[in-house]
Amino acid sequence: MTTIYYVGYGAAHPGDFLYDFPEGHDFWLLILTHTPAEIWVQGSVREYPANCAVLFRPGQKIWYRACAEQFVNDWVRFDTDESYLTETTLPLGVPLPLVDPGYFSRLFQLLATEHFFQYDYRELSIDYLLRLMFHKLLEAARETDRQPDEHQLLELRKRIHNNPGFAWSVPVMAESVHLSPSYLQALYKSAFGVSCMEDVIQSRVRLAKERLLYGSQRIADIAALCGYRNVEHFSRQFRRIAGCTPRSFRSSAGAAADQK
Repeated sequence: MTTIYYVGYGAAHPGDFLYDFPEGHDFWLLILTHTPAEIWVQGSVREYPANCAVLFRPGQKIWYRACAEQFVNDWVRFDTDESYLTETTLPLGVPLPLVDPGYFSRLFQLLATEHFFQYDYRELSIDYLLRLMFHKLLEAARETDRQPDEHQLLELRKRIHNNPGFAWSVPVMAESVHLSPSYLQALYKSAFGVSCMEDVIQSRVRLAKERLLYGSQRIADIAALCGYRNVEHFSRQFRRIAGCTPRSFRSSAGAAADQK
């Protein structure tokens, strides 16, 4: 069983903020930094960049402070007898850089909502959220070959997948992450195993399949929605990815539905 004592997110502290507990607490503490911070780790104080997670076990020395005009963080204080927490292989008291800190921050917000309100499945929801959070922390701890600009690349990839119909081009993408086009292409392929423009095309085809399966729009309208000014170009790229034309895809899907 896990007991949450307090959850906070997006808390802003002044530049002279210091959190100093030499003997630690009698509960667990997990923090997520949104700004740079100085943190005591294994006998010395070092400055760490923003977007790091740090887990402190009960009784462990805790010392961190702001090293800019403001310190912003999320945190959760809890007690637990769950083995996935008490026997965790996560490094304790050591900052873990996070590729997608926004994802973690949203988990803190959801955790706070479940903690402060008496919903019917409150305890179960808290357990699920904590397990998800710690699974993601384990993934972060195992990622040792991180690209220096991977956070920016991940945000770019989210924008591509959420809006594939935008007029994406390598120069436009490079400008959005403040990288040169050639450097962006090399980093993107290394990080995700696919080129940035191929990722755009695959995202467009996924959206097209969704509209072909569950909509009644004309193929020309779907092509425009997916960012294509030319229906023939859309059809060629769709066929390369899906193995058939958009029209054949829609007809096959409709025939399969009629046989059920």
